[in-house]
Amino acid sequence: MSVVVVGAGPAGMTAAVRAARAGADVLLVDPARSPRGQHHPAPEFGAARKRRDQRGFAFLDQQIRSHPRIRLLTGSVRSLDGRTVHVHDGETCETARADALVLATGAHDRVLPFPGWELPGVFTAGAAQALAREQRIAVGGRVLVAGAGPVLLPVTESLLEVGADVVAVLDAGSAGAWLRRAPTLAGQWDKLAGLAGYLRRLLGNTQFRTRAGVVEALGDDRVREAVVAKLDARWRPVPGTHRRIAVDAICVAHGLVPRLELAQTVGCDLRDGFVWVDVTQRTSVPWVFAAGETTGIAGSRAAAAEGAVAGLAAAVHVGATTWNEVGKHVRRASLVVRCGRRFGRAMASATRIGEDWNAWLTPQTLVCRCEEVPYQALRDSARTRRDARSLKMSCRVGLGRCQGRMCGRNADELAEDLLRG
Repeated sequence: MSVVVVGAGPAGMTAAVRAARAGADVLLVDPARSPRGQHHPAPEFGAARKRRDQRGFAFLDQQIRSHPRIRLLTGSVRSLDGRTVHVHDGETCETARADALVLATGAHDRVLPFPGWELPGVFTAGAAQALAREQRIAVGGRVLVAGAGPVLLPVTESLLEVGADVVAVLDAGSAGAWLRRAPTLAGQWDKLAGLAGYLRRLLGNTQFRTRAGVVEALGDDRVREAVVAKLDARWRPVPGTHRRIAVDAICVAHGLVPRLELAQTVGCDLRDGFVWVDVTQRTSVPWVFAAGETTGIAGSRAAAAEGAVAGLAAAVHVGATTWNEVGKHVRRASLVVRCGRRFGRAMASATRIGEDWNAWLTPQTLVCRCEEVPYQALRDSARTRRDARSLKMSCRVGLGRCQGRMCGRNADELAEDLLRG
């Protein structure tokens, strides 16, 4: 009886190790060559200062490679036929039966469109961080980091470490939003220590501004300037505050969006944009479990704890162990999960996207880069359509190569706003 784990980040790696220790045969599937999770240095670079999470990944990596019940398969799950998982590595396809499936597919950056965001030199913050941490490559010499949320801090540190001049970090949110939720941070000492560490290391190397954002990128063959402005509480640019900054790269992230493609393929219920799970990380599909950022954004520690619960529950499901044998481990991990979810809800509230972010769009701004759909096309479709789905279908938003991964949520919000108007 086998457990298939999809995704080798904190949740997936922990799920694989816990399920194997409990006696299950585990297949761990991930597109990366090694199970380090995202944005960790390749071994050949030998980073001078190892972070705590890197040491944790190295320990899990060693366990995965040495455990006789774990098999690591490089590739992507492209389809599911009943309980048969089809894994593609670009050239070949391999199939495996999943008596239990653990989805730990993670999340990717959400980027709100703005005029010029399709120019070369505009990166998602995650892409810039991956290049900096994994390949020691800076995306530019003069870089502007903008968006919302704490993800901007590690991205900035990674850029500084590889020699980039980060001219500014602009967070569209407000410091007050975090202060109002200070009680939720009680007990989150690892996160508080991490935040203090980032601020201490970055202080003096760049300037931070809240209630500000990039509202346009200018350039010919690539980005040359960023237009920035102060933002009000609803994220509308404040008149008279626009200014230009010379840059050769812009890194943007307005939070994270869970990767839900596989969860939706197998029919998992969603709630508030994430996969719904019970206290054992079981989804609405009895043989499918989910952990990590697919169930909520709460940080790597909470993701690993969810992975532990999901891996053990999956092992029980396939008959490799019993609840009596793993109950104490599940209860211990569940405490971390509950604490992480409280923090995740507070973070989501504090970094909520402003209702009027579409105020910086122009009629020509692309809202779907794959199909090159301008905002005006969406507005025109809204005149003859009555629901968001038909509106997007009529102008091909989200029907390109990425299948809406980059534009899906933005298009949904824009469509709903246009239909209300």
